[in-house]
Amino acid sequence: MTSSDAPAPPSEPPAIDDLPAADERAALAIDPAVTANSLGDYSRATLARIRGGESGALPVIAGLILISILFQSLNSNFLTAGNIVNLLIQGAPFMLLALGETFALLLGEIDLSIGFVAGIGGTIAAELVKESTGWPWWAAVLAGLVACAAIGILQGTIITRLGLPSFVVTLAGLLGWQGVMLLMLGEGGTVPINDQTINDIASRNLAPTTSWIVMLVLVAVFGALVWMRETRRRASGLVAPPVSVTLIKIAAALVAGVVVVLICNTDRGILVPIEGVPWVVLLVLAVLAAWTLLLNRTRFGRYLYAIGGNAEAARRAGVRLSRIRTAAFMLGSFTAGIAGIVLASRLRSVSTALDGGTLVLYAVAAAVIGGTSLFGGRGKAINAVLGGLVIAAIDNGMGLQGYSAAAKYVVTALVLLAAVTIDAVSSRGRVAR
Repeated sequence: MTSSDAPAPPSEPPAIDDLPAADERAALAIDPAVTANSLGDYSRATLARIRGGESGALPVIAGLILISILFQSLNSNFLTAGNIVNLLIQGAPFMLLALGETFALLLGEIDLSIGFVAGIGGTIAAELVKESTGWPWWAAVLAGLVACAAIGILQGTIITRLGLPSFVVTLAGLLGWQGVMLLMLGEGGTVPINDQTINDIASRNLAPTTSWIVMLVLVAVFGALVWMRETRRRASGLVAPPVSVTLIKIAAALVAGVVVVLICNTDRGILVPIEGVPWVVLLVLAVLAAWTLLLNRTRFGRYLYAIGGNAEAARRAGVRLSRIRTAAFMLGSFTAGIAGIVLASRLRSVSTALDGGTLVLYAVAAAVIGGTSLFGGRGKAINAVLGGLVIAAIDNGMGLQGYSAAAKYVVTALVLLAAVTIDAVSSRGRVAR
């Protein structure tokens, strides 16, 4: 057992999960938004919290609106149904990579290898479904994901057990896994994917009627979970928003679902009709839901935030730092593997032209732009998806305008710089408060 895994002595503070309900109420009483009894009180408290530096996802949502207005004014095709659906498909790898990077960022660490780890996952799946190999698609995908998870465990173990900086270890991983991918593909090599199921991930759509049914089921499940959780907390005397806020959350989810399905069900084909929600959108939602539950509703998630907020305090509270950190890097690489398979599906091949360096920069940018803090301990899974949408919108909109790749990089860099500035200013505001 390492020193970081040593349990706390009896005189140390109780573990995070051992706090009684009364202590939770006392600890959270400083935030008036969570104890408001009416919609008006909740709104006023929320505004006060925003002024204090807790802006949440508001900046990225405002940014998405401004970007949409700007590009629509420059090109009337930007907000057409066909382009919006295309934007969602193009942005799916960015969203998934940002979801994977979020695990490292919440710890106050960084994973620079995530782009080429994604490439490893896609390459393994592509190699195994070739006719000469003959693996079924599900086994090939599973093998790619397991390999990516193993990479995360290896890098996480080196970081936690040897005490090396994550920047150095994952930078070595960026170079090393790029070399491994080149060896697997051969110099200048390209491996086409002939398996229809894998190719369908990024190109197949649900039927319009099925899209409506799936959306209503998802909203019903979300609404039921939110209602039961917040009702149970109110009944137990724990902090929870007013009933009106709970209803607004469910209504907002329904409105968002209806808008997405209406857009996706619009015929966007040219020679043949193309309608329905893309499979890849459901895949991103599934990963988002799984990681949201993991981060918000499990002991692992609470420990992850605790370590990112104050690692020493978490250790004194009995958290086994090495295990949680290693698991976080494993989950990040696993999610990168999903992104790599989605990217391979969209391109219908894997090649040595994969730019893993740019992918990791986009992943970090998407997570930070979405609202995940570079300083650790603050951020949500939904932040990564919203940030990925911003990155995809910039790339798509500038592509419609015919701008060069250099211009895209410059604009993305400026947006990232603005997001980091907001994060730093917000952090100082919270400290001052």
